[in-house]
Amino acid sequence: MSPAASPLTAHQIADLEELIGPHRVRTSFPDRLAYQNDCWPRGIILSRGRRLDHHLPSAIVQPADEAQVREIVNWARRQSVPIVPFGAGSGVCGGAVADEQAIVVDLKGLDDLIELDEEAATVRAGPGIIGMDLERYLNQAGWTMGHFPSSLYCSSLGGYLAGRSAGQCSSRYGKIEDMVLSMRVVTGTGQVLDTAADIGRRAPAPGHEPGRDLNPIFVGSEGTLGVITEALMRIEPMPTTRRYRGFQFSRLDLALGAIREVMQLGLRPAVVRLYDEVDSVIAGSKKKGGAKKSPTRPSLFQKLAGRALDFLPSSIEGSVEDTVERAGKALMGRAIGQPLLLNRVIDAVPGHCMLVIGFEGTNDLVDDEADYAFEIFRRYGVDMGRGPGDHWLENRYSVSYKQSPMFDTGAFVDTMEVSTTWDKVEALYHNVRRALRPHVFVMAHFSHVYPEGSSIYFTFAGFAPDLDSTLEKYETTWKTGLDAVASTGASVAHHHGVGQSKAPWTHHDHPGGPALFKTVKDKYDPDRILNPGKVYP
Repeated sequence: MSPAASPLTAHQIADLEELIGPHRVRTSFPDRLAYQNDCWPRGIILSRGRRLDHHLPSAIVQPADEAQVREIVNWARRQSVPIVPFGAGSGVCGGAVADEQAIVVDLKGLDDLIELDEEAATVRAGPGIIGMDLERYLNQAGWTMGHFPSSLYCSSLGGYLAGRSAGQCSSRYGKIEDMVLSMRVVTGTGQVLDTAADIGRRAPAPGHEPGRDLNPIFVGSEGTLGVITEALMRIEPMPTTRRYRGFQFSRLDLALGAIREVMQLGLRPAVVRLYDEVDSVIAGSKKKGGAKKSPTRPSLFQKLAGRALDFLPSSIEGSVEDTVERAGKALMGRAIGQPLLLNRVIDAVPGHCMLVIGFEGTNDLVDDEADYAFEIFRRYGVDMGRGPGDHWLENRYSVSYKQSPMFDTGAFVDTMEVSTTWDKVEALYHNVRRALRPHVFVMAHFSHVYPEGSSIYFTFAGFAPDLDSTLEKYETTWKTGLDAVASTGASVAHHHGVGQSKAPWTHHDHPGGPALFKTVKDKYDPDRILNPGKVYP
């Protein structure tokens, strides 16, 4: 069968059209092509290599409400057709990709703002609402959800809940599981249930189980147990005071020790972002002069190599300058393909780590906590003033738009967010960097910090001359990196979800996880139609 033709029979397509309307069922090749990938870089690599049938769904259905979602699930169960829930498509782990047997259930039509209850400090909304739209609505009424992922403009509430998302201000407001009070979900049996007892002023669903809190099971389940159709979220007053600042540290361990001290003292910063020596160059370290300047806007690699030239001995400047010139001639991809050279360049840069920290809130405690924390950081590092903090706040979402130019060069770029307790943070950082260095250029920052530990957010870029070798390098990078995470005893995920990319490693995080997952699948998705292959392989 040609990939342009849907594997569904004419009878199956007619059934779906009768259930939800012909205009809500899409089976054309262009429509299916548009939903073959989320933002998983592996899919982007395949698409740019003209392999356009790697995750083609059989159809896309676009329900208008919960009743239609239930109709679709019941139909899929009768037909033994897998279902892949799809929000805004901003996930980076392949959590919303299908195959030719599955149908994609596009939930963007369930985007209502159902109720703002200022007395209870809650908002009820559909899963399809975009994060920035929800935040703007709340801001107009003087409220915030406090959830600010860098993808805020292009990600949805349902995606946050399905992937167990964390926003940039998670140290102050919590992760998404700390904000959700209850959800309505349609399980794989077609049952509608409320996940928690706190369902506000609305009558509970028929499947509601009084006294049981199912949020921990359904939040982060990535559509493998149920399709989210509504969520009741906790909100907070908009902050009236913000104090953001930057600090510079000569060593990574000093900065991490200061962060741990602040968090274990019970202080509640909104943002804590520590950039390693490499990422600090990108985040705003100033040049001392001496590097050649590109007539166009400098690329990521040019910034790094130019910074290194400020400090390299004159005897080796020539070879690195040549590399900078090659990058300036649009060969950045090939330069990225020499990770050992790139990492050698970075090793020549004197080690300085930059920290951005911010406090915000609605009372005088904000100033007191900020002053206390800033004084602690001054003991370990250099106060850089408000500039770095204000700059970060102004550009906090721009990182989501900086990866496409890298793919344009033929290179690939991806992120790997992992987490662990404080006693293993430094070992995790060094083990992963050591594992990845031969394969890709790598940098990292630490964010989403807690009294118990921290997340580390690795960014890496690589290049190979053809599609097959690019895929091989990409997959080797992920395997090598996650093997290093698992061997350190850390968690392979923190806030991007698991999807397909991390599924083979989740048993390291939760030794009893596969058995527990099978038990809940038996209860809520006995026919295994919901998002197969995700979370656990």
